[in-house]
Amino acid sequence: MSADWTRLPDLAARSLGGSVVYANDEFFAARDNLVTDAAPSFEAQTFGPKGQVYDGWETRRRREPGEDHAIVRLGAPGIVRGVVVDTSFFTGNYPPYASVEACAVAGYPAPEELSGWITVVPRSPLHGDSRNAFVVTDPHRFTHVRLTIYPDGGVARLRVHGDVVPDPELLPAVLDLAAMEHGGLVVACSNMFYGPPHRLIAPGLARVMGEGWETARRRDDANDWAVVRLAAPGRVHLAELDTSHFKGNAPGAASLRGIVSDVDDLDGLDGADGWFDMLPCTRLQPDTRHRFRIDADRPATHVRLDIFPDGGMARLRLYGEPTPTARAALTHRWHTTTP
Repeated sequence: MSADWTRLPDLAARSLGGSVVYANDEFFAARDNLVTDAAPSFEAQTFGPKGQVYDGWETRRRREPGEDHAIVRLGAPGIVRGVVVDTSFFTGNYPPYASVEACAVAGYPAPEELSGWITVVPRSPLHGDSRNAFVVTDPHRFTHVRLTIYPDGGVARLRVHGDVVPDPELLPAVLDLAAMEHGGLVVACSNMFYGPPHRLIAPGLARVMGEGWETARRRDDANDWAVVRLAAPGRVHLAELDTSHFKGNAPGAASLRGIVSDVDDLDGLDGADGWFDMLPCTRLQPDTRHRFRIDADRPATHVRLDIFPDGGMARLRLYGEPTPTARAALTHRWHTTTP
């Protein structure tokens, strides 16, 4: 488990395929805003037919006993490590309490078919205009979460951070071993001044430069880098280094190295028993999806991307095959984490 669970993927994020499949009320602001990737925003004096426009989910004022709730289908099922109930900009209209439940179901059920709910965050007090964070200790894999607010009010975002646990039966023989949706994770990087490195392994193509990883301009002789823990140990056959949208700030070159390690802290590991070459330092072009064959003679658990000297990268794809042992481990984890 990560020491800082907020660095883990947001399993509910819209970019991962998360969706708010049900809410009992969304009179003032739409439920879909709960899983928007962008941070919530607010502009005063923006009134619509139902009042001030809020970037969040907001229910009407209750005049009878009860509570409101919304159900989110996680874009990537997994083990939840922590939840953030973000009430940003809700000051006089935030709910004083909230709870979160979760369940795991097979297939694609309708909201009314969900069952087996487990409480992962008991009813807890909230603060207005705040990121209310709650640690989750349940070790099971979940596919849906239900946010309940007491009795009513507004929530800007619901973040559900955790470890992706993919269904091994749905993974192809060759897959993107770095992909966030398969369980890949950026565990370290040298710099993330303009954009966080987890965007490198996000689903889909970057639509704009702001959806990639970008470092500050270097004024020394070093270079920038990022390390990805693969979704499963495996042999990489094809790498895609995508500099799309980076035109005056793409790296001049890049290289890839792999390693087999039981830990994510890889500082100081080098030499014959450490990193091995996968892609030598290779010239890159701006605004281009580069593809390179990889002839690595061994599997890796982690891959290090070095860019020279600095700049931005939209996506990193590492297509390959998990080892037989890794596939068996994925299957074991899937079954042992099922509630």
